[in-house]
Amino acid sequence: MADPPLASSAPEGPDGLDGLFPLVYDELRRMAHQRMRHERGGHTLSTTGLVHEAYLKLAGQTRAEWRDRGHFLAVAAQAMRRVLVDHARRHGAIRRGGGTRRVSLDEAEMAVDEQADALVALDVALTRLAALDARMCRVVECRFFAGLTDEETAAVLGVAPRTVWRDWVKARGWLHRELYG
Repeated sequence: MADPPLASSAPEGPDGLDGLFPLVYDELRRMAHQRMRHERGGHTLSTTGLVHEAYLKLAGQTRAEWRDRGHFLAVAAQAMRRVLVDHARRHGAIRRGGGTRRVSLDEAEMAVDEQADALVALDVALTRLAALDARMCRVVECRFFAGLTDEETAAVLGVAPRTVWRDWVKARGWLHRELYG
């Protein structure tokens, strides 16, 4: 069953978003928290910061029309992706002027700049994937960047959970080949 419409046509600009944002704020925080759990320790962007940065990206849209709650959450997942990638790019630009600081992630040493570079490379690969299969790209955005489950992603995209699972498996394989040859 589809989500009820938020509005037949959400008002343009921040006024429409200001009314919608409080309704989905807790869900956005949960999505951001899921994503930030996978970020490096000492990340300068907090869960709240990610939600607020995504809000600013959404507020900057001039022709915002959200069909329903699921559609809005999918757009918010894209905004979170943009925020994290922009943050990684800024970090990459800063680190080129300085030394590398190492942090421990899952008992493996990984340079902070390598993680930022990996996120930027993932973004480039996702852009290529979107040109080949837009739905698979949306599945990755919902699953990876927003931390949604198969069922939640299926509701957002209007497909069956089994379709999400298949797209997720295919997209991960395709991205692995793109990123690691």
